[in-house]
Amino acid sequence: MILKLLIFAIAAVLIYKFFGGKLPTFGKSPHEKKLDDDTLVECTKCHTYVTVKESIIVNGKYYCSPECTP
Repeated sequence: MILKLLIFAIAAVLIYKFFGGKLPTFGKSPHEKKLDDDTLVECTKCHTYVTVKESIIVNGKYYCSPECTP
């Protein structure tokens, strides 16, 4: 009985995924995964590319140095 229920649950998840369903993710959000420390971002003022780790973030915008920050 438990084996049938387990097989049914696995089949239901596979069918759900096949038709484009997204399962909940745990841990980092997709945006955080995209912006890892080594990702290059463009400075809002001078358009120089710097890594996220080295950038300065002010109001959601990236800056390369204190001279470029508002």
